[in-house]
Amino acid sequence: MNIVVNSSILHKSLQLLGGVLNNNNSLPILDNFLFEIKPQLLVISASDLETAITVHMDNIETKGEGVLCIPAKLLMDILKSIPEHPLTFTIDAKTYGIEISSDFGKYKLTGLNGDDFPKAPTLDADKSFSVPGDVMSRAINKTLFAAGNDDMRPVMSGMYFEIKENEARFVATDAHKLVRYTRTDKGGDEASFIVPKKPLNLMKGILGSIKSDVKVNYADNNALFSFDNVSLMCRLIEGKYPNYEAVIPKENPFKLTIDRADFLQSIRRVSIFANKSTYQVRLKMGGSELHLSAEDLDYSNEANESLACTYSGDNMEIGFNSRFLQEMLSNLDCDNVTIEMSASNRAGILRPVEMVDEHEDILMLVMPVMLSN
Repeated sequence: MNIVVNSSILHKSLQLLGGVLNNNNSLPILDNFLFEIKPQLLVISASDLETAITVHMDNIETKGEGVLCIPAKLLMDILKSIPEHPLTFTIDAKTYGIEISSDFGKYKLTGLNGDDFPKAPTLDADKSFSVPGDVMSRAINKTLFAAGNDDMRPVMSGMYFEIKENEARFVATDAHKLVRYTRTDKGGDEASFIVPKKPLNLMKGILGSIKSDVKVNYADNNALFSFDNVSLMCRLIEGKYPNYEAVIPKENPFKLTIDRADFLQSIRRVSIFANKSTYQVRLKMGGSELHLSAEDLDYSNEANESLACTYSGDNMEIGFNSRFLQEMLSNLDCDNVTIEMSASNRAGILRPVEMVDEHEDILMLVMPVMLSN
């Protein structure tokens, strides 16, 4: 079998797959890329048993057909060291010996039988929906940072997809903060499922340059994301997602509107002086002024700042974890934000004042930190 391929194009395709590889795979064969050679087509896959990514490379000069595994790290190291250049792979179908030829020289390595590579599960599903690549990228970027890392609550360690006929919601929470991203122009067959962080982080790195739609097929245990020449299959997180709507306060009479960038920079400065176990920043609102303060009594550290704002409601004080506020404000791209509140012991709701797209809605919830007087 023979393959002739451009080194840079191959390297770029393998970089898309490399993120799925683990340092300590349960099966040694998962340290390899699976190459499927077909007439004028090269299909390359990588898997960790939970997530599998496949890239289709069309119009490739090939001779013969077959499958084999090539050591991933060794191949990536070779390609990183070769400038853009045609490479010829000559493969012995019996011994799985591989010779890579270029104008610089020849390199030999040994592969494995591709038939031993774990097969990706077949997705027996007729449920699907499609969203533009930039919309899916935006949903992941705006939401995923709020997902949890607690192994005891696996349902919170992924992103919740809630699909309705004329609406798609993407939700993430760790019980301290929550983000709900809604698209009112997309929908599909009614369903809900939880996608783990790893495949979503992999897609986040790829989708930025994708102009086409992402088609999502889903069944009870797996979901398949297809876009351009890439297919990503992942196992879904089992379990019932918490009733996130129940924790979103419906009546929030106190409303603060403030410049997002100024607010973010002020929190960053003030939080340097906050207690390193609670990261608490105190917000005191009244009239047209927001007073921010933080202190660490153990070291007698303290910071105070004031910002101009628009505020409606009774004077109040509320404490938040400054790290959560910084994450939320950093993941918004508007000029101004509003914080809606009802009491110092109830969650605050962050919303962008200016929406980038009329079909999207972003809600961010952050739980308060008990104030110490």
